[in-house]
Amino acid sequence: MHAIILSIGDELTLGQTVDTNSAWLAQHLAAIGLKPVAHLTVPDDQGAIRQAFEESVGRCDVLIVSGGLGPTEDDLTRQALAAFLDRPLELNEAALENVTRFFKALKRDMPPRNRIQAMLPHGTEMIENTAGTAPGIYCNYQSGDQKTLCQIFIMPGVPKEMKIMFERSILPKLAGAESGRVDPVSSVIFSKTLHTFGLGESAVADKIPDLMRRDRNPSVGTTVANGYVSLRINAYADSREQAEHDIAATEQAARAALGKLIWGEGDDTLQDVVATLLKTQSKSVTTAESCTGGLLAKFLTDIPGSSAYFKQGWITYSNEAKTEMLGVDAKLIATHGAVSDAVAREMAVGALRRASADFALAVSGIAGPDGGTAEKPVGTVSIALARHREEEAVDAHARTFIFHGDREMIRDRSAKMALTMLRFHLLGQPLPL
Repeated sequence: MHAIILSIGDELTLGQTVDTNSAWLAQHLAAIGLKPVAHLTVPDDQGAIRQAFEESVGRCDVLIVSGGLGPTEDDLTRQALAAFLDRPLELNEAALENVTRFFKALKRDMPPRNRIQAMLPHGTEMIENTAGTAPGIYCNYQSGDQKTLCQIFIMPGVPKEMKIMFERSILPKLAGAESGRVDPVSSVIFSKTLHTFGLGESAVADKIPDLMRRDRNPSVGTTVANGYVSLRINAYADSREQAEHDIAATEQAARAALGKLIWGEGDDTLQDVVATLLKTQSKSVTTAESCTGGLLAKFLTDIPGSSAYFKQGWITYSNEAKTEMLGVDAKLIATHGAVSDAVAREMAVGALRRASADFALAVSGIAGPDGGTAEKPVGTVSIALARHREEEAVDAHARTFIFHGDREMIRDRSAKMALTMLRFHLLGQPLPL
């Protein structure tokens, strides 16, 4: 069975709001075997919405629509559906009760304008909205020649209201758990996402060529976002149990090929993973930052309970600050430059000793857009990790990287690479980059 997701709103077509509804819906539809074949976005225009209905119903078994059910003049989805079905709008008493109940709970009178939300095309059904004023609409569409049959579900565009309505009232129908308007799906699509950092997309793909064959089930694809290369594993099977089994086998093969380059899955963040390692090992960390301007410390303290492992941090943007606050020898800076392994190591050592932490991370680089040279172009970043070895002895090592992109990207990648260096050290493994 195939589905099309239709999102409605001027704010979406103009790029003023990111359409998160479609991504969320696609994942939940795929999980029950309804394969999304298209995502459509149209403005708050009755003609455009009607045309989208006309073009979609012959291409899918289920049309999922969000947006345009509000009480204002630009909310035109119900009118477009009525025009498409060639049926009049009429007051639906159940829908009116849905709307008025919401205002009663707020101890407010319902504005006359909201009455339009209880108007549904003749013959359609109301879908209860338990989180807002706009009831949804259900329609079992069949063309005059009976060659086209399509289930149409229309929901509010407000993400919270949409998600509650979908999970409460629509998902059971689509999964065949209720009256049978939609036949139970014959297969399921189960997905899992694994995250890596440090290698480019092509380098990751080169390590798993057999897994990425396009004729393979489960299929494996790669996506790049925020410097992470993620593996998307999708399994098509007759049952959830079989899909999960197939996913697990493919995940095992991916982890065998990529090893600890895979740092997390799903909604994990790199800082979450590093924080867990620090807390599990009862270790603490401090930071000394130049080009990242505190971003590394922010990542480490984004996690609730970060006081268990984060000591303190220094932002030593100028050479003078590196010397005065961390004890970096001015002659060392003059000889090697502020962006160098030697200076990064001394920054880390200085922070480590002053904070009495188990580890110190230091970052010094050229984030741009200016400041680069032929020898050290924009994107050159030196990162150091220092640790206590025994008694007063300190061990520190550093690496210089070249990161590409704009200023924001270079700073972001620098902080994430520092976390990655610490992660591999906590795992007791060398950095494989």
